[in-house]
Amino acid sequence: MIRTFLAVEVSNEVRTAIAQVQDDLKQRLAGHLPTDIRMAWGQPNSFHLTIRFLGNTDKQLLDPMREAMAIVRRSHPTIQIPLDRLQAFPNLQKPRVLWVGPSEQWRTSEAARQLTALHREIEACCHSLGFAPDDKLFNPHLTLARIKAGEREVGQWLAQSGVCERPLSLGEVRIGPLVLVKSSLRPTGPVYTKLWEVE
Repeated sequence: MIRTFLAVEVSNEVRTAIAQVQDDLKQRLAGHLPTDIRMAWGQPNSFHLTIRFLGNTDKQLLDPMREAMAIVRRSHPTIQIPLDRLQAFPNLQKPRVLWVGPSEQWRTSEAARQLTALHREIEACCHSLGFAPDDKLFNPHLTLARIKAGEREVGQWLAQSGVCERPLSLGEVRIGPLVLVKSSLRPTGPVYTKLWEVE
């Protein structure tokens, strides 16, 4: 068994733009938060848009999944997702994950409907291959940081600074080729290896 997920890669321009947002947040946070806050910042070379986390995956499924995903991908158009807001999971009051993604307005667009249709078909395909269904609403995003300790303090700072109210312009993620990524968990953070890609 290997730990895997389906994803879309992002351009170097987007990686650079996100790294700049990270640096800005780090500088702002450094002067306002106690030293016992612990945050793990995403590495620019590992930024990606997760389409479906699969978890433990039988290696015998890799080829059948590739064939199935190639069929799914061919039946849907390329989709552009703008990265223009900063938000947090599960909420801004006690954030565990800081992320960037599209605005609420984008969610009512034709592109958002196309992405929902693509994700629904990918989900059905994964279920047919034996993966447990994932009923959560798909929320496209790129993770900036994970907050390990001090969620309440970070949440208070986010509210007072108004940083999540400011519009961003970090470019777009192009939903083109789908990639299957192996995730190896290490003490220093996950190591990602691309196993295959379908156009």
